Amino acid sequence: MPRILIVEGNTAEGRQRAVAARGREANVLYAASLRRIRDDLTLDVAFPADPDTVLPDAAALKAYDGIAWTGSSLNIYNGGPEIERQLAFCRTCFSSRVPQFGSCWGLQVGVAAAGGAVLRNPLGREIGLARKILLTDAGRAHPLYAGRPTVFDAIAVHRDIVTALPENAQVLAYNSMTRVQATAFHVDGGAFWGVQYHPEYNFGEIAASMRRYAAGLVDEGLFESEEAARDAAETFASFDQGGTAGDRWRFGIDADVLDPKERLRDLANWMRFISDE
Repeated sequence: MPRILIVEGNTAEGRQRAVAARGREANVLYAASLRRIRDDLTLDVAFPADPDTVLPDAAALKAYDGIAWTGSSLNIYNGGPEIERQLAFCRTCFSSRVPQFGSCWGLQVGVAAAGGAVLRNPLGREIGLARKILLTDAGRAHPLYAGRPTVFDAIAVHRDIVTALPENAQVLAYNSMTRVQATAFHVDGGAFWGVQYHPEYNFGEIAASMRRYAAGLVDEGLFESEEAARDAAETFASFDQGGTAGDRWRFGIDADVLDPKERLRDLANWMRFISDE
């Protein structure tokens, strides 16, 4: 019975905003996705962004088979105690040698904690789908992508990207928006796999992000109006029930994101990895 620690990347305020937009707290979503892959898990949650939180030390972390980092609305480069606590805790996780997996913010925390860099993407925000993610030679050979085609789309929402990787890190996947859609590396003997997209998301969650960021999406030129952004959100939410043929064609929705098994494949491969460790 694998035991996994889910590390929630948001502050309490950020978690409240997600729920207000008809989404779920990131840790709740992650737990549901992991249990969809395997239902016999023991899951605990840590909140390192919260000022009064008590976090396990490296010795206590050894009781876990894996550590999964969620997304977040925070930005590494803004700094502050809620970010510094997460970076420090990630380094503690490395020293425990428990395998880690990070989605979006989780990837960025792992990279920054290991000495890499994260900045705002000059190409803008990637939201809805990350298109034409291409596996590198290293990615095609890596267990993270067992069963994946060489090119695929994935649900995504992010404005920041990895601009410098830690020493000895491998780029496993990239696309036209960022040269690091996935990476893998070791620090102090601890393995870290990270992806810039969100394998744990369904369409309802990306719809909640569109509602939450509607005004910003207009400012960034992605929609003509907040109403258009909200309309797109409702269309995306419908894809959890398949949507219409016309909407699937209009948004370019294919089986790699429609099929929950395909969306979760990367997380399932990590689960297989930590079970075999």
